[in-house]
Amino acid sequence: MSDFLASVYPWTKALHVIAVITWMAGIFYLPRLYVYHAEEVEKGSATDLLFQKMERRLLRAIMNPAMIAVWILGLALVFTPGIVSWSEVWPWTKAAGVLGMSWFHHWLGYRRKDFLAGNNVRSGRTYRVMNEVPTVFLVLIILSVIVKF
Repeated sequence: MSDFLASVYPWTKALHVIAVITWMAGIFYLPRLYVYHAEEVEKGSATDLLFQKMERRLLRAIMNPAMIAVWILGLALVFTPGIVSWSEVWPWTKAAGVLGMSWFHHWLGYRRKDFLAGNNVRSGRTYRVMNEVPTVFLVLIILSVIVKF
């Protein structure tokens, strides 16, 4: 198995980067949709239903598959011989960032359910602030992998 992972390493890495970019696009866009949904949309209106549809499609058709691909391909990279040295700090900080990003993804999913049920109690400001959270995780992950601190 390790020979196979080593032979497909460039493909695994490329597909992992593509999946990360796709996931991050959604992670940055969905909270922005929530800002407008919370501030500008009346519950039960046609616009409310439109926002719910856009949010559902973004989360379920783009973000969820991308996150699954990130995890599968990332684990394949972890198990590729010679790629990760767990005696260094960087894999641990990257793992913490990925776990944080996954938590944020799930937090967004729960907020979508709030909008769906008409129970959103968070303000647009809350979603604006939360929209900065993935940036922190992204910086941690990128610095961990590239600088290897």
